[in-house]
Amino acid sequence: MTLILIIVYLSFISLGLPDSLLGSAWPAMYGELGVSISSISWISVITTGGTVLSSLLSGTMIKRFGTARVTLVSILLTAIALLGFAFSGSFLGLCILAIPLGLGAGSVDAALNNFVALYFKASHMSWLHSFWGLGATMGPLILSFFIARGSWENGYLAIGILQLILVAFITSSLPKWKQVENKDANDVSEAEVVFQSKKSVLKKSGVKLSVLAFFLYSAIETTTGLWSSTYLVEYKSLAPEVAARWTSLFFLGITIGRLVSGFLTYTMSNKSLIRVGQLICAFGGVLLLLPFSDLFSMAGLLFIGLGCAPIYPSMIHDTPNRFGRGASQSVMGLQVAFAYVGSSIMPLIFSGLVSFSTIGLFPVYILLSVVIMTLCSEKMNTAVKSELLSNK
Repeated sequence: MTLILIIVYLSFISLGLPDSLLGSAWPAMYGELGVSISSISWISVITTGGTVLSSLLSGTMIKRFGTARVTLVSILLTAIALLGFAFSGSFLGLCILAIPLGLGAGSVDAALNNFVALYFKASHMSWLHSFWGLGATMGPLILSFFIARGSWENGYLAIGILQLILVAFITSSLPKWKQVENKDANDVSEAEVVFQSKKSVLKKSGVKLSVLAFFLYSAIETTTGLWSSTYLVEYKSLAPEVAARWTSLFFLGITIGRLVSGFLTYTMSNKSLIRVGQLICAFGGVLLLLPFSDLFSMAGLLFIGLGCAPIYPSMIHDTPNRFGRGASQSVMGLQVAFAYVGSSIMPLIFSGLVSFSTIGLFPVYILLSVVIMTLCSEKMNTAVKSELLSNK
């Protein structure tokens, strides 16, 4: 069990490593590739499309091949894509390589989240998502080391090799994964673990509301990360370098918050952590909206990050409890897929609003998203509770 847990933690770092690479490397890449700076959106869209598709297919794939093999192949696809980025030399090649990059990311995300939700305590879910943040932080740092020496390609090469090393570890541990699953199977009834397809789980009470809650959570996290600096510069008249530092408070809040919430899981339920996170998030949005000193904006971003911290891991970990162990992988695939859709679509919708109105709508947009997410979450809790009572 300890070996598997170590590998899962390493896998979450691996999951975070590629997520922040493209944006960090693009200023050094697009000139060499002979494309415009806006061409990054094509690679991003293709990657997201692959991620959503593989998330939706993850339940079927895991039922057939098992979590360990799906994780192994997914990370291998990611490694191949990253190594391909290092040697491609053309924009078209990068677009083609974005397909396996997205396919690998979506499957491993859904697979590992469900595996941890089924077999490990809630504390590990929060800490694991902190390790994702560690990977997302390490990626640009590794890349910047090589860019400073004149080669972004070597940065991708180094991270691709790290992924291959992880593939070797997972390959050597395949029998251990099965032992964890078999041990758990002896502790639960057969009815609890019968696999349920996406078509069947969509009929379960609360699943659609849960998917919408994940959509909105990712919208809040991504929109805040993408637009907070612009809001601070354009609306609050801060210098760009100051705004960038303040935006980092949002990500710092998420990282610290997930470390702390891992310990809070010993005294608080997932449902309570989600509610507390939503309240803190809303409080941060109000601070950002108030027309007071810049310190309120700084505190607002920090509180939004702290509020976001427990929500996603707690919603993920509570999935088997809400919808049953047999339904969890299919529901997880839907949740992860729509989380990626939300992180792609909602910031674009906000950019459209800004073009017709003003960047001053940013706190309102975040607050509205938090309120709707909270309403969906509470209505889902009521629906799940009603179904449990009716089945007794």
